Amino acid sequence: MANIFKPGVNCWRVEHADRSAVLIDGENYFRAVRKSLAQAKQRIMLLGWDFDERVEMHDTVEQIEGPLQIGAYFDWLLKKNRNLDIYVLRWDTGALKSFVRLNGLLTLARWYFHPRVHFKLDAHHPVGAAHHQKVIVIDEDTAFCSGIDVTNNRWDTRAHEESEEQRYQPDGNDAGPWHDAAMVVQGDVARALSEYACQHWDAAGGKDVKPVTARADCWPVGLDADFTDCPVAIARTLPEMDDQPGVNEIENLGVDLIAAAERHIYVESQYFASATIARAIVERLSEPDGPEVIIVNPQSAEGWLEAEIMNSSRARLYQAVKARDKYDRFRMFHPFNDAGTPIYVHAKIMIVDDRYIRIGSSNFNNRSLGFDSECDAAIDASVTEGDAVSSQIARIRDDLIAEHLGQDEVEVRRSIAETGSLIATIENLGKTENRLRRYQTPDINAVEEWLADNDILDPERADDVFAGII
Repeated sequence: MANIFKPGVNCWRVEHADRSAVLIDGENYFRAVRKSLAQAKQRIMLLGWDFDERVEMHDTVEQIEGPLQIGAYFDWLLKKNRNLDIYVLRWDTGALKSFVRLNGLLTLARWYFHPRVHFKLDAHHPVGAAHHQKVIVIDEDTAFCSGIDVTNNRWDTRAHEESEEQRYQPDGNDAGPWHDAAMVVQGDVARALSEYACQHWDAAGGKDVKPVTARADCWPVGLDADFTDCPVAIARTLPEMDDQPGVNEIENLGVDLIAAAERHIYVESQYFASATIARAIVERLSEPDGPEVIIVNPQSAEGWLEAEIMNSSRARLYQAVKARDKYDRFRMFHPFNDAGTPIYVHAKIMIVDDRYIRIGSSNFNNRSLGFDSECDAAIDASVTEGDAVSSQIARIRDDLIAEHLGQDEVEVRRSIAETGSLIATIENLGKTENRLRRYQTPDINAVEEWLADNDILDPERADDVFAGII
């Protein structure tokens, strides 16, 4: 099979990774970030949609070293290492809420006068757009590309318990069960992500970044790699601006991955609101031997406005796709914990067969595919020798399904081997626990009436119906 990655079309760069690993849920992510930061010799760069210095990096499994809060941890690292510089680039609009927090203002004021802390608010975007990527790079050696911001409401264990003491926020509120994902890489691909971070820092008007002159091993201590000696593609979304051409690599890669699928397309996304992606899915669903398509979504979006927009648009798009699902191979599910509480899906994952895996900051919506700044990392097993990468991609998919079903991964793998179907596996194994529930269209009559007058999957039609969707 030919390599699916096409630099300049559906990705920016394809670079070698000495090691890479997938981190599922906040506890595993923050543990790995903490350990990697501790190895930094000269430079830490953090790009995010949000950043909250009060975030507590709890660990229910291992003993932690250093302060619990990320802001205090940065201060601790700076005192230990006089050669370390830290750069934090944060979306400017999202930072407004920081200015009403006394602790946040004090920390920012202290860092403002610190010679080795460089904090910048990123206003290099169109009106209404956001810098949504979540990238951390340590000494050009190790980098995190993810959907997880270093902010409140992101920490949770994979158990997603009903009551979790460490999940309580600084304001005393529990954000509830939260599901997320990240990829950590080491090697040439980390240096490419460092270049990506420096480009954004420069575009935002930041001062010259301190060069990294020393080699360091910043891989999180004790973390087993999922993949070794493997090419990794970096795909971006960048909005068109006077000084910047628009980049739609992530959208193109998503369409190409859907077209390449043979058996299964497994997606976790915060939204399902892109007519472009839906059209690509419908094309495959029309084939007698096309792939199954499974999308895991949160039951509802955060906040009343996002919920109103997402829920109505998702219902319309889902019904438009389902109406063309001639062979009944399309499913959308919502995860719940053992107590029946919805688990919020913030992960952005796409796994196609046992060949491709993509993780990053982009959702299946128009903002992520053309308006906001996004960054994803992807692996193609067909360009590696042997079956190790392919087997690991399948294991990660089965592990995710097992988490959502409350089942053992071995049982999930056995069922997939027997049935050849992710849908049959989910629906058979999920009967007892009712942890992964099938999406039901609200007010289906109104949706069908609207769809009768609006063919949102017409390939000749622009995405104007969904143009403003969050």
